[in-house]
Amino acid sequence: MLSKKMYMETAERLIKAIGKCTCSFTTVRYVREKLENSGYRELKLSEMPDWKVNKGEKIYINVYDSSIFAFNIGDRAGEKTNGCTLRLAAAHTDSPALYIKPKPEMINRGYGKVNVEMYGAAILSTWLDRPLSAAGKLSLRSDDVFCPRTVITDIGTSLFTIPNLAIHLNREINRGIELNRQNDMQPVCAILEEQLKSSFFMDYLGEQLNVNREDILDYELYIYNNEEGCIMGLNDDIISSPRLDNITSVEAIINALTADTSGQENKYAIKGAVLFDNEEVGSRSKQGADSLMLSVIIERLYLSLGLTRDMYLSDIVNGFMLSADVAHGLHPNHNEKADVTNINMLNGGVVFKRACSQTYSTDSKSVAIGEQICRRHNIPYQKFASRSDVTTGSTLGSIANKYLPLRTVDVGVPVLAMHSARETMGVKDQYYLEQFVKAFYAQQ
Repeated sequence: MLSKKMYMETAERLIKAIGKCTCSFTTVRYVREKLENSGYRELKLSEMPDWKVNKGEKIYINVYDSSIFAFNIGDRAGEKTNGCTLRLAAAHTDSPALYIKPKPEMINRGYGKVNVEMYGAAILSTWLDRPLSAAGKLSLRSDDVFCPRTVITDIGTSLFTIPNLAIHLNREINRGIELNRQNDMQPVCAILEEQLKSSFFMDYLGEQLNVNREDILDYELYIYNNEEGCIMGLNDDIISSPRLDNITSVEAIINALTADTSGQENKYAIKGAVLFDNEEVGSRSKQGADSLMLSVIIERLYLSLGLTRDMYLSDIVNGFMLSADVAHGLHPNHNEKADVTNINMLNGGVVFKRACSQTYSTDSKSVAIGEQICRRHNIPYQKFASRSDVTTGSTLGSIANKYLPLRTVDVGVPVLAMHSARETMGVKDQYYLEQFVKAFYAQQ
């Protein structure tokens, strides 16, 4: 019997996680901390040929600081020659954001601004008039030119805002307006009472990091919505928060992988959490799903365990992957945007996503596997299909399958206002998703 305490605790934990996961780099930092607190040991990507791994171990690999793969290896891994022994749950660490360009400072009649470009397909208008901060990675000067020092940082304080134009100055604003990404989306961070130095933002970064401004060689900094998430509604049944896409999936997967499942362990399984960067921009990067990175790491892991390449290939054919990303919920003001028979309600359970275009990698057998897990564990579920006269969304499952062709089901929580600076979901659905991933890992 699901109690309010159970799903409220999960929802509150999600909101706290979102506050720490402000970009792909801080998300990986958060995940690393959770893994290490649960007894996971790091394997260095640079030391791959020399990996020493034992059955029964828990390990993780930090992939260029913005992706991370973790594996819980059964103490009898490789002994079972049939069945689903390789089990992966995939999600992405990035969210739509503003990305700070090189030489960022702009000064206009006493206002200090930074020059940005859009990362991902954000709903631009939702970013206006909000408190914004910045997080990411900085590369610093070092003695070894091939190994710059790196710092992962989250400024945390609200530095920026993008002000709307008042209705008095634009009487047509409520009829809809197209925002120009270059002119209309420049964040303000200073009002100047005296002449500001042309390097005002880089000077600020140096002060915050306690490093010389000249030592900052380059950076990957994302401006994010600095508002806190909250639980709301007459019955506390709604979550409103930034970055539900896709920290909902990251949090569910990592908590399921690190959960105490004493007595329920599948001793033959290799269970993995594979969290990729750059899904919001197409996954085409060395740390994205559209690369060989995951297949290379898993093959190296098998060889390090003393297993053969034939075993690796066999487990791919018989293995299974969850591709976890948010789904579209039924909009209360626009029912016509939903499919006529496939209606996904907030708090209605996890969503299995299908598309004959193969933008989702789900097929009937993989859905059936997901359904059976849900039924055995009394987890509510729904099915998503898009209207036939609109294009569907996509995520990383079908991309990752190019290199690691496991059976895959696309699954996630239903949300409203996907890609807004602030999204909405049902308070129970995070609990359902987490229970589903736990059951997937533990299923004998």
